[in-house]
Amino acid sequence: MVESERLMLIASPIMHKTPAFERAGALAKAKEAPLHIVAFDYVDGLATAGLVNEEALVQMREGYVQRHRDWLEEQAESIRQTGVRVTTEVVWVMRAFTEIMVHIRELNPSLVIKDLEHESWITRAMFTSLDLRLLYECPVPLHLVSRLTHAKPRKVLAAVDPFRPDEQFDDINGEIITAAEKLAAQCDAELHLVYAYDLSYVFASGGYDGFSSVLAQQLYDADALAFRKLVERFGVPGNRQHLMMGSPAKQIEALVRSEGIDVVVMGTVHRRHTLRLLGSTTEQVAYHVPCSLLTVKPSAPEA
Repeated sequence: MVESERLMLIASPIMHKTPAFERAGALAKAKEAPLHIVAFDYVDGLATAGLVNEEALVQMREGYVQRHRDWLEEQAESIRQTGVRVTTEVVWVMRAFTEIMVHIRELNPSLVIKDLEHESWITRAMFTSLDLRLLYECPVPLHLVSRLTHAKPRKVLAAVDPFRPDEQFDDINGEIITAAEKLAAQCDAELHLVYAYDLSYVFASGGYDGFSSVLAQQLYDADALAFRKLVERFGVPGNRQHLMMGSPAKQIEALVRSEGIDVVVMGTVHRRHTLRLLGSTTEQVAYHVPCSLLTVKPSAPEA
């Protein structure tokens, strides 16, 4: 048992077995780590019912929570049968995000797992969803589970960005690849590495006077060299190296589909002084690729 690893699954408040249960069970077994499953309940009808007295309301709420505990225990038992140590918890709380962050700080899991809730772009523009808040504020690696082809990942893709290393958090690319490499090793999966660069963005933001083929070649050569150094450092086989030009989110999505990737590993941010704007590459990948996402936060600089 690897005690340094402990997984936390944020279960849906709806009593329905989602893909995250399968992924959490498979990862806990592969990592030989205990799993804590917690559901954060709040039902408006039970919380605000005005036709019953307070005592009846409390009984209704406790009955609902107990049914959810029993249901979670049934799901946990099927995972325990695979040899994983599982604990469960149901919390009645109105503001789930705040309580989730408290649980993460107290439990200090090595990985938080949750189903990705797909929303329209206009909904995300108007509201800060729970997934988005976790994406940027979760202090530990976050695994958002989308469509599931394999419970235990067979192909893991590390998405890096070695461009302008002087502006980046210290070795964020190394942290991303290390996390992907570790996951791939634990799951006996293939490790792939991708760098998708967008020259149109470089020229638009750099103030260049027109598109120069010579300059474009120089930029390509510089990108290729930076990518090659990462590849050599981690020893990724040639057929699993992917240097692509174009919109990073679109190129990663295309690669996921063509290679059958199960998990994309990315950083929440790469560069210092970068505003957390809606529509970041990580966010776009989370909501569009047909696989799951594992995010890594940059390490805090040492004092």
